[in-house]
Amino acid sequence: MTHAIRFHRTGGPEVLQWEEVAVPPPGPGEAQVRHHAVGLNYIDTYHRSGLYPVPLPSGIGLEGAGVVEAVGADVTDLAPGDRVAYAGGPLGAYAEVRNLPADRLVGLPDALSFEQGAAMMLQGLTAQYLLRRTYRVQPGDTILIHAAAGGVGLIVCQWAKALGATVIGTVGSEEKAALARAHGCDHPILYTREKFAERVREITGGEGVPVVYDSIGADTFLDSLSCLRPLGTMVLFGAASGPVPPFDVGLLAKHGSLFLTRPTLFTYAAKRADLLAMAAELFDVVLGGQVRIQVNQHHALRDAAQAHRDLEGRRTTGSTVLLP
Repeated sequence: MTHAIRFHRTGGPEVLQWEEVAVPPPGPGEAQVRHHAVGLNYIDTYHRSGLYPVPLPSGIGLEGAGVVEAVGADVTDLAPGDRVAYAGGPLGAYAEVRNLPADRLVGLPDALSFEQGAAMMLQGLTAQYLLRRTYRVQPGDTILIHAAAGGVGLIVCQWAKALGATVIGTVGSEEKAALARAHGCDHPILYTREKFAERVREITGGEGVPVVYDSIGADTFLDSLSCLRPLGTMVLFGAASGPVPPFDVGLLAKHGSLFLTRPTLFTYAAKRADLLAMAAELFDVVLGGQVRIQVNQHHALRDAAQAHRDLEGRRTTGSTVLLP
């Protein structure tokens, strides 16, 4: 028997339970992975709370890194002993050992630690599609990223800076402003003191930005639209403050024929060829030093409930890993 975090009802962090579970041998197309580190992401709280409904009882977690212990039939590109990492379904990363589809695993370069692997896959692949596919950032662009001191935010700041962009980012404290600035954010904005939309217009000389990357949702959405220049792209990729309520799409015309998208990593990485290409680009910028993966919090896997409290209480910066 091994252990995993599971929940039988939706609610607050208290619903997360440390349970004994049985893990069968991997089936056809599956690999069995022993985790050395597990990633914590805001989407985990959406599954736990019921914002994103899942069948119950359920495991939780979408990201991990570890070593392959066994493979099922028809798995030819992985073998026991391989170092791997992943981001994506099915749920169940908060576990000591698990089986999952082999085609969702990517080889983890020896130069990267398991903690880096667990901390970088979901957030780093998210940054990859945001910056290179949803809106392809060009040298000279000025971009706005919300939660600039968060896990995705710190990666976006560094990567965008390496691409030649000027980075504006919102943060909630002086400490987070300093952290974002140290990771390439040219203009941290304390949203507790300043109206970020007005500040963005000041920074850009009234022009606005070509893209806003918004993972906050309800609290920032309308003001984010007003930060965009005509034909700008509003990228809503999360809902940390709650989902955006229905709105008049005429606002997109009013603000200058804007584009609006609600992307997910799981769509962009659905095909294995895309997943491998995205991971290769991510690994390249990390190994090349353009992006540093900031693991600032560690929790024992069995203490996942406290990790969720810290995340939702905005007491974290960078990435958090759970250690089995």
